[in-house]
Amino acid sequence: MRHRSGFLSAAPTSAAPLLVVGALVAGCTVGPDYEKPPAPEADAFKEAPPAPVADAGVWQPARPADGSPRGNWWVVFGDPTLNTLEDQVTAANQDLKIAAARFQQARALVGVSRAAEFPTLSVAPGVASVRQSLHRPYVSSTHTSGDFTLPFDATYEVDLWGRIGRSVTAAGEEAQASAADLETADLSLHAELAVDYFNLRSADAQKQLLDDSVKAFADALQLTINRARGGAAPESDVAQAQTQLDVTRVQATDVTVERAQFEHAIATLTGQAPAKFSLAPAPLTLREPTIPVGLPSGLLERRPDIAAAERRMAEANEQIGIAQAAYYPSLVLNSAVGLEGDQITDWFSWPSRLWSVGLSLSETLFDGGRRDSLSEAARAAYDANVANYRQTTLDAFQQVEDNLAALRILQQEAQQQDEAVAAAQNSLQLFTTRYLGGRDTYLQVITAQTAALSNQRNQVEIQRRRMEASVLLVKALGGGWSTDELPTLDKIEKASAEPTTAAKAD
Repeated sequence: MRHRSGFLSAAPTSAAPLLVVGALVAGCTVGPDYEKPPAPEADAFKEAPPAPVADAGVWQPARPADGSPRGNWWVVFGDPTLNTLEDQVTAANQDLKIAAARFQQARALVGVSRAAEFPTLSVAPGVASVRQSLHRPYVSSTHTSGDFTLPFDATYEVDLWGRIGRSVTAAGEEAQASAADLETADLSLHAELAVDYFNLRSADAQKQLLDDSVKAFADALQLTINRARGGAAPESDVAQAQTQLDVTRVQATDVTVERAQFEHAIATLTGQAPAKFSLAPAPLTLREPTIPVGLPSGLLERRPDIAAAERRMAEANEQIGIAQAAYYPSLVLNSAVGLEGDQITDWFSWPSRLWSVGLSLSETLFDGGRRDSLSEAARAAYDANVANYRQTTLDAFQQVEDNLAALRILQQEAQQQDEAVAAAQNSLQLFTTRYLGGRDTYLQVITAQTAALSNQRNQVEIQRRRMEASVLLVKALGGGWSTDELPTLDKIEKASAEPTTAAKAD
């Protein structure tokens, strides 16, 4: 019988003891067990939340691990146009599709790792005509023959030290991290659209305010013209009024640049060409919702970016075990069965059968420090992932604190600004009356007009900042997501076995 390369010929009875030994030690796993390192925590947030706003929505984030995601958090703002745009982000945003494709890729790689737990079967039929050399040792004449082979090979690596099992676990943890990355991208893109939308509506409010001011300043200019013609005012008043009107017109035009940019950004986020997208002007009239923040520890359960960092930390721990398994011998079961003959018709005769079965045990004796370096690299990668996990947690706490402070301070600032607007308008009315009565110059009216317009514009800007801070706080709190939504390894493998949407369409 011809011995095939890479196989040890042995009777089944002689291989049985080795199989038993392999089965007994197959449960060994080298490397550290994963334990979630502690992350920075606090008993409470330093910044107190702002007082509840009357007639505003209340957003309730998911409690840690309660399995009740709130889903579309943006509906609490009560704007139907915003809701429609957010739905379009979910359906058509290309960055979101990229994140979804990366999750599908990571999910498929779990199957790649899982395949190593099963034997590899292959067939390699061959047809050859062989002429032996006259100069071949121990051959005195030319000999030509045919060789027809139909071999079936099976190879199976016994997972002695848990390398394959850890590879499957690591792939599953990477898939979970990719799922959390997808949620992070989803949260970030929806928050970005909400911020851009409120900026656009704020620009609309600024434009309306400036347009109204242009009309008022045009009336004031006509008043000064009439007074100058009647000799009740100097020509300098007309020049001042004209200057005030022209400056305000420039400001009104300039706002449209910013507004157009936000409209283009919204079009891109919703997967549309800016040339085919437009939003009708509508001034910002919304109020920020009340946002309960809960306990700081809840961020560890509600933030998908923290969940992704934690899963990659667990994956890095598995890589340490995989690197350590390289120090130990590997055991591979090889077997082959098939037919061979001088003619293809010999395949149908019983004497043409061939088989071989055996075990091969291999151990690297010297590799120039390669395994040591890989093991050290795996431990360094784990340490980096631990630091990244803790830094991501600290960043999350900072983002919540920043936006809590912004909302609290801006709420107080808005009240002060409302008083400033009222005072500025009253001042403008007084100076206008005094000017008409001849007791003040028109310069006083111009100054009062400028102050009133500046305070009104600042009032709109503060409201925009409050809306933006509300969105960013929801984002910092995880947007209602919870770690219960991470797919388990079983669900990942089940989903990877199903055809994709594109495959179904084909």
